[in-house]
Amino acid sequence: MTGTARKVYVPVTLKVGSDGFMRPLSITWEDGKVYEVTQIRDVRRAASLKAGGVGIRYTCVIGKQETYLFQEENRWFVEAKE
Repeated sequence: MTGTARKVYVPVTLKVGSDGFMRPLSITWEDGKVYEVTQIRDVRRAASLKAGGVGIRYTCVIGKQETYLFQEENRWFVEAKE
């Protein structure tokens, strides 16, 4: 872990398909603001190199920003700058 970011656990609104695939629709930030996930570009098992931890990493587009959203067991987190 490089320590350049911290984990921020966030509530996630999901759509779960009949095949079990979970598609994040939105996340709710610490201040209560809801951000829509407009696109999922990639899904893979990966480590968070900035904040530590391993899980399913969703490469998401939120607004015009590409960001990683991680599913770690039954919780979701994003990497936030310190």
